[in-house]
Amino acid sequence: MKLCSACLLGIRSRYDGQSNLNKKVIRLAKKEVLIPVCPEQLGGLPTPRKPCGIYLGLGNDVLVGRLSVKTAREGRDTTKYFLRGAKEVLKIAKLFKIRKVILKDKSPSCGSKMTWQLDKGLKNHIVRGEGVTAALLKRNGIKVISEEDL
Repeated sequence: MKLCSACLLGIRSRYDGQSNLNKKVIRLAKKEVLIPVCPEQLGGLPTPRKPCGIYLGLGNDVLVGRLSVKTAREGRDTTKYFLRGAKEVLKIAKLFKIRKVILKDKSPSCGSKMTWQLDKGLKNHIVRGEGVTAALLKRNGIKVISEEDL
């Protein structure tokens, strides 16, 4: 049993209301239980929602309160939603004694290798690093892989 980003299972939970259906993930779901999670939805953000990025940093910076998550171009602070969602995913992982999760890379929540980062002009760029949820799960000894690692 593993947790899996809901969007990878075809659930329309992305910021733009779409999914990131992944054939490898669907094949895996036929062999083992994959519990869908979307940290941004669990944190209270709507779908669709404005695209967000970690302002000038990475997921660990948000976890320690050093930096925030904001909407691109507008700069609205969404940090509390990202933190709440990450904590909810961790609760689910602990409840089911999950040791490994599959999260969508290139996400400010789920990215395990790449994430969205906002620059000073509030423009979003992909950078090497972890999103908020991926960082929290790793801190708690849970192995995080991306769909690309399957």
